[in-house]
Amino acid sequence: MPSVVVVGAQWGDEGKGKATDQLGDRVDLCVRYSGGNNAGHTLVVGGEKFILHLLPSGILNPGTTTVIGNGVVVDLDVLASELRVLKERGVEVPHPYLSANAHIITEYHKVLDKVTERFLGKRRIGTTGRGVGPCYSDKVNRLGIRIQDILDESILRQKVEASLDQKNQLLVKVYNRRPIIADEIVDSLLAHADTIRPYIIDSGRFINDALDEGKVVLFEGAQAHHLDVDQGTYPYVTSSNPTAAGATTGGGVGPTRIDRTIGIAKAYTTRVGEGPFPTELFDEDGEKLREIGGEFGATTGRPRRCGWFDALLVEQACKVNGFTDIFLTKLDILSGWEKIPVCVAYEVDGVRHDVMPMTQSQFHHAKPVYEYLDGWHEDISGARRFEDLPATCQAYVRRLEELVGVRISGIGVGPGREQSVAIHDLI
Repeated sequence: MPSVVVVGAQWGDEGKGKATDQLGDRVDLCVRYSGGNNAGHTLVVGGEKFILHLLPSGILNPGTTTVIGNGVVVDLDVLASELRVLKERGVEVPHPYLSANAHIITEYHKVLDKVTERFLGKRRIGTTGRGVGPCYSDKVNRLGIRIQDILDESILRQKVEASLDQKNQLLVKVYNRRPIIADEIVDSLLAHADTIRPYIIDSGRFINDALDEGKVVLFEGAQAHHLDVDQGTYPYVTSSNPTAAGATTGGGVGPTRIDRTIGIAKAYTTRVGEGPFPTELFDEDGEKLREIGGEFGATTGRPRRCGWFDALLVEQACKVNGFTDIFLTKLDILSGWEKIPVCVAYEVDGVRHDVMPMTQSQFHHAKPVYEYLDGWHEDISGARRFEDLPATCQAYVRRLEELVGVRISGIGVGPGREQSVAIHDLI
């Protein structure tokens, strides 16, 4: 049975949650392998909207076991809150399993995230202030607190005190903030110990055993390819590896265990936070995309920057992730335009680039070269077969497929779970 990785092909917010949820009823195990609660998945089930930040998207599918892998950074307060909110809304879901090796976001990570962004001023990255970056920094610096540390109060206290010996110097002497008390951090983490203890597992072995048993495993990351700390538009990136390769390290499986990689691409382009964006619109078309598409961050509520589909951006993600399929989302939002521009090249200082330029400086100066495709006016939200789409809409999809070099196997035509057009089986 297949194991599938789902990856955003742009700058996030492509609708990975919808695509993951679509696959969920055929999936035995749904594994979140990267990021933290700095990203949000919006799911619409039975007309109800659910916004998840840390829980795997498969949590709403009965019969799907969910795992938060070792590559995730976990805010235990947020995890508890999300589970509580679902219960209050009458949705009974099982607690996800937690990798013993996943790192924990503490209060001091959130404090450092916010004060550092303010200190950077105009050079800020545009983080959500959720403590994700500082937590990953501690992980790399070997100062991190892991889920398994909650099982031993003595070790937990030693690690918190060691981390604060360094951080309090920074907070007090550089940022003019009060020191953080170790006991307060330890107590806040231990408050979750009894609840999460039964769900702490060796996630790598658990997932590999499931694959050995022939179960279908779906890996989902947060953010997207172009926010990957290694492959993205650095430094305006996240602190982890949301690319398909990140599923192996963040999930704890070997690369030979991955069968399919599915890229999720929006039918246009959006971005939250700072950083270059060649097709960004500053006119009424940009406002129209934002309003009709509901382009406001699920986590922060920030308005998303909007622009036309950038084929070079997605083609680069296809190449590096080895996508076998593309799921195209929000195609219904483009209904009503006479002509729809698609970026097919960049111009940088008078030179045409048919693939993404190598350097940060070149990409910052890239100007889009557009091809204009015929639009459509029909409401396509009721389409369930590719043949149900208007001819010009079909032509738009086929042209995107040619430009990115990977087949488009599914299309989202509305926010609901059922509002999808299947062209090829994804599993």
